[in-house]
Amino acid sequence: MTKACKGCGSETRKLPHPGPRCGQCHRAVKASRKDAAHELYVLKTYGLKAGQYQALYEAQGGVCYICQRATGKTKKLAVDHDHVTGYVRGLLCKPCNSILAQVRDDKEAAHRIVNYLYSPPAFGVVGKVKP
Repeated sequence: MTKACKGCGSETRKLPHPGPRCGQCHRAVKASRKDAAHELYVLKTYGLKAGQYQALYEAQGGVCYICQRATGKTKKLAVDHDHVTGYVRGLLCKPCNSILAQVRDDKEAAHRIVNYLYSPPAFGVVGKVKP
């Protein structure tokens, strides 16, 4: 006697012991629970209501706002917020969010970083030297 999958009703797919669902349905339920848990976390932590994280993600083109490389497919992008006001600023990957933490949201330090990248002080002192 074969058992039908609780999700899709299929009797041909193997049901992993002791689960009532086939592998495909089990993964779908697991993903939906993970998404619901993340939505609850951003609501409690940052006050983002249902769908607002996804709307922000789509508004940013599905990538980290700073580096424009991380997509959040493997690990969701972090909700960046101002620690003084508490306002949400955007979604960032962990390395970019860590950079902001390192400069402690100091705008002048951020300007110095940009200036450093465009005009390194070593170029003026020793010229362009390669190792």
